[in-house]
Amino acid sequence: MKIYNTLTRKKEEFVPIIPGEVRMYVCGPTVYNLFHIGNGRTFIVFDAFRRYLEYRGYKVKFVQNFTDIDDKMIKKANEENTTVKELGDRYINEYYKDADALNIERATVNPRATEFIGEIVEFVKDLIDKGYAYEVDGDVYFSTKKFYGYGKLSGQDLEELQAGARISVDERKNDPMDFAVWKNQKPGEPAWESPWGMGRPGWHIECSCMAHKLLGETIDIHAGGEDLAFPHHENEIAQSEARTGKPFANYWMHSAFINVNNQKMSKSLNNFFTAREVLEKYDADVIRFFMLSGHYRTQLNFSVELLDSAKAAVERIYNAIGNLENLLEEVKTDSMSEEEKAYAASLSSYRDKYIEKMDDDFNTADGISVIFDLVRDINTNITVNSSKELVKLALELIREFGKPLGILQKSTKGNLEEEIEALIAQRQQARKDKNWALADKIRDDLKNRGIILEDTPQGVRWKKA
Repeated sequence: MKIYNTLTRKKEEFVPIIPGEVRMYVCGPTVYNLFHIGNGRTFIVFDAFRRYLEYRGYKVKFVQNFTDIDDKMIKKANEENTTVKELGDRYINEYYKDADALNIERATVNPRATEFIGEIVEFVKDLIDKGYAYEVDGDVYFSTKKFYGYGKLSGQDLEELQAGARISVDERKNDPMDFAVWKNQKPGEPAWESPWGMGRPGWHIECSCMAHKLLGETIDIHAGGEDLAFPHHENEIAQSEARTGKPFANYWMHSAFINVNNQKMSKSLNNFFTAREVLEKYDADVIRFFMLSGHYRTQLNFSVELLDSAKAAVERIYNAIGNLENLLEEVKTDSMSEEEKAYAASLSSYRDKYIEKMDDDFNTADGISVIFDLVRDINTNITVNSSKELVKLALELIREFGKPLGILQKSTKGNLEEEIEALIAQRQQARKDKNWALADKIRDDLKNRGIILEDTPQGVRWKKA
């Protein structure tokens, strides 16, 4: 398996620190609002990558944090006349609602920054003791010039970064690029005791601390959205490696942005969508399929037309699943013939193609193409004359390839019955309205799908042709 490592800017063979095990940290949300579709892409991509690692036989310890103390949370809590703790509790619950609805598996651990204050204080003390951080009026700053190699993740040196960055000017800092690892308490802010007075953690320090505590000083994979590469991940590397003298993470992975109708998503442009808003109109399978239909390092354009296209594509695959589920009830022969065994072997060869594509830097776009090739093959060659054993194998293969992507696991049985009943009700209303053309169209469409309607004195009944 190869992974594109942001740190080295090349694909590298993935070799975990402990054979057969993966320790992975993904930056989670700041819990002051519902997460938007851009966040959703990151969460879905790395949920799917975790699933794929497990599919390939790895035992994965997956940590995704909640930032539950920062400037945005303090501002929002003040606006809502609540506490930062209550705000965090509420939006963590809302995160789980939306993540569960998107079929995102729960992390092994979801740590909260405020649960690690003691460890963060010890971390900051170590940085000061080693000469990498300094205290000014209760604030503690990391000295970027003291850390050799600052900028290696973003691929720029300090001068370039300083010229291009939006830096908060503070004359108390030794250098404009120095960043806060501990912040002195301002009036009305939540705060904890420390050797430098009452205060709270800086943003970057929390992830370093939680990763070290939960996964070790060097982890296999650190991931997040590409907007986090600088300064957040750059600063994590600096403070972590300054403290331990060891590499913080062996592989860095970053998912690309989402544009909306070819424009950057922005509240000012009124093209900002939460995941919950999208879930109201589209099924989780459709959203996940859409998010994974492009390579995770490629910018994705979000539009209703593209989501509708994804919906149609998912329906095509579910039609194949439905046909196979129906065939399991209809076929007469149980075991495969010798000819079928040879065909079954050719079907199983799709597994090698799927793994080859997905092993190449988690190329879900090409992995999905393999699923469509498999479905076309099955639709052409498996019929009512096939054996139950072959039909079952084909069905299991489609589901097997969908599982790492978090899609194609639902049965079509209940859905089919609900859909038919809804169409019958729609036809009955059309007949009441004397809209005979629509009524006839619904009947003909169902007939083309193998569903026969019978009008009886007791109402409309349906059966399979």
